[in-house]
Amino acid sequence: MSVTVMTKPSCVQCTATYRALDAKGIEYDVIDLSQDDTALAQAKELGYLQAPVVITDEDHWAGFRPDKIDELAKRAILPSDATWRPAIARAAEG
Repeated sequence: MSVTVMTKPSCVQCTATYRALDAKGIEYDVIDLSQDDTALAQAKELGYLQAPVVITDEDHWAGFRPDKIDELAKRAILPSDATWRPAIARAAEG
């Protein structure tokens, strides 16, 4: 899973996002929007005007979003195998 956090200096919401991602054990790359014009243009193309901008394989958002980080953590621990079923479901099937 790929996670990129587009940030800017002295950004409280960015720091909160880093801490939440770290607490969930989610690895991420950081891009400083004040130093990367291409990344800034990409964030604006996505319609975002505030940092952080978080881009994943399946989603993107701006601001500190603990709900989105929780969803991301859940996806990170689930197997990618489409046939995966919880053990309780397999036990019920006999």
